[in-house]
Amino acid sequence: MSRHIQITFDAHDPAALSSFWRDALGYVHPGPPGVDVPEGADPLAAWDDFLAGIGVPADQRNTRSAVEDPDGHGPRLFFQQVPEDKVAKNRVHLDVRAAPGLEGEERMAALETECARLVTLGATRLRRDEPAPPMSSGFIVMADPEGNEFCLD
Repeated sequence: MSRHIQITFDAHDPAALSSFWRDALGYVHPGPPGVDVPEGADPLAAWDDFLAGIGVPADQRNTRSAVEDPDGHGPRLFFQQVPEDKVAKNRVHLDVRAAPGLEGEERMAALETECARLVTLGATRLRRDEPAPPMSSGFIVMADPEGNEFCLD
């Protein structure tokens, strides 16, 4: 039997980092339990109201956040607040499949387009690795707004 997974990120600002990954992946913030968030309403604002309503102090309302694939296929991403900074390279990272089925210059052009979009959302471009057949089709290494490395491939 297969298992569902959740990928957890340590973060200084869970709401901001989850918003970056929401926009990067086309995910959504789920609403609070038992709360119907109207179309177009901000689920993070609904969470703030929900947490205030159950007595969570304001300084503790951004200690966690999550985003989910609206189609239910991709893993849930969970963001938990931690006090320490990131100090080393990730031992696990996400590969964002931005050019499936493309090869050569067409592939790299698609990766560059996605890279530019993600930079406008707050990501940092770290390097480009050129195609090296047969082992690599080429990819771009990036970091999210809190420095977590990921690849566009």
